Amino acid sequence: MPIHPTAALYIDPMVWVASLDPWWVGLLVNGVLILLLHRLPVLTAPGWIHGGVLGTMLWGTMGWPGWLTAVLYLASGSAVTRLGLKGKQALRLAEARGGRRGPGNLWGSAATGLSLAVLTSVAPGATPLLTLGFVASFAAKLGDTCGSEIGKRWGGRTLLITNLQPVPAGTEGAVTITGTVAGVVAIVLYGALALALLKPPIGPGLLGQLVLLTAVATMATMVESWIGATWQGRVTWLTNELVNAALTMVAALLAMGVAVGMGWR
Repeated sequence: MPIHPTAALYIDPMVWVASLDPWWVGLLVNGVLILLLHRLPVLTAPGWIHGGVLGTMLWGTMGWPGWLTAVLYLASGSAVTRLGLKGKQALRLAEARGGRRGPGNLWGSAATGLSLAVLTSVAPGATPLLTLGFVASFAAKLGDTCGSEIGKRWGGRTLLITNLQPVPAGTEGAVTITGTVAGVVAIVLYGALALALLKPPIGPGLLGQLVLLTAVATMATMVESWIGATWQGRVTWLTNELVNAALTMVAALLAMGVAVGMGWR
């Protein structure tokens, strides 16, 4: 059957977008969003610039699903940080700058994820495993944020993780039952959404991936609390950003190591 001349002029918009260089698309999308949203109390001015770099690199290496996974983490973490903000400020437990994240906060949370995203381009055969670690890193950080922000405002009795002795709310390395439960719930919800977006073809499927992810991300938050209770404040160079980076790295390595140990392919 002959093709009508006008049919040759029609191009499916989705096909056209997919044909574009992802790095340029990422740069355009992030630039436009920053122009539209930079007044929101999410990032500092330098934080928005660094966020644009991070977002462009994520889109360029993992496409829109990887980018959206990180955006969901940032949006969720910022929202949780602002929960009960006035009460936390009255108790002097609120984050600095009203919860706005600067470049250090951003890279402390996302450096591991970005490194894994870049590795998917270098070693495409390992993409499923690297994607699992990518999700684990952000899930653990969101779980830590939810546990900390909800725990210090509504957690009640606060215990030091090393000896389970009562300590003031906001103490580094302290945990609460309420905060711990909130952290696990955040890990499960975020992990399910991120895995559904990225669909890493590894292991027994989404449910098995989610169980593994929840276990290792929760374990990583416990490791982070232990580091906070034992080393942070005593080692001068161990900043909160480095502790966060360690948290995400532990979560990613645990997720990938356990998956390999279980023979996931």
